[in-house]
Amino acid sequence: MSFDLQLAGRRALVTAGTKGVGAAVVSTLVAAGVKVISTARSIPDASSDGVHYVAADMSTAEGCTAVAEGVLDHLGGVDIIVNVLGGSSAPPGGFAKLTDDVWARELALNLMPAVRLDRALLPSMIEQASGVIIHVTSIQHELPLPDSTTAYAAAKAALSTYSKSLSKEVASKGIRVVRVSPGWVETEAAVALADRLAADAGTDREGGKQLIMNALGGIPIGRPTGPREVADLIAFLVSPRAGAITGTEFTIDGGTVPTA
Repeated sequence: MSFDLQLAGRRALVTAGTKGVGAAVVSTLVAAGVKVISTARSIPDASSDGVHYVAADMSTAEGCTAVAEGVLDHLGGVDIIVNVLGGSSAPPGGFAKLTDDVWARELALNLMPAVRLDRALLPSMIEQASGVIIHVTSIQHELPLPDSTTAYAAAKAALSTYSKSLSKEVASKGIRVVRVSPGWVETEAAVALADRLAADAGTDREGGKQLIMNALGGIPIGRPTGPREVADLIAFLVSPRAGAITGTEFTIDGGTVPTA
């Protein structure tokens, strides 16, 4: 039995597509025959075949406008939006360290790019009566780490709530909106963090990974999720094979979030 995702010829925007989960999503969609535009603060020196990059600071309104215009100019429209962009630069130290500027930065990076891109690109999806939007959230909105991720987790919670509301608004217009909520993913940044923790603790990389998993309360499968595993889930969700799925959130975290 063939499990063709039926994505050949579709047009997609993938934000933050040069590293980690974003890069995995880009390569997975390109392999499935999708025409992909991706974003980064700067265009990579070695661009992937089949990918057009737009350089922009997505934490700004101007950057989001440039990306939306690039999508419409280059592709003439869009069938798939995958908003992978996210992250945190908040200092440790709990609520007292979270100044107004820190809160503004976390919301500008983790919520507003999705809001702005949807507002700019949804009209073209509505006109064609079809489209899929994936917003990558995080298990942090359910399991925040008070010392360091309160603002990030709150921004991702806002993204999740916004996504649910949007899905109810546009489902009747042929647009599906789905959330994907990863746990700890073994990206380049995650490996670097494990190495730093390992050096501080006098252990090796695997020991550093274990420290991270312990901080999360454990990962039942015993390892972080791979970027390609998240990308494969997203590729299925944007495909016609998942045509009846909208408004829900898929957690991919190796069992980190306790379930009944």
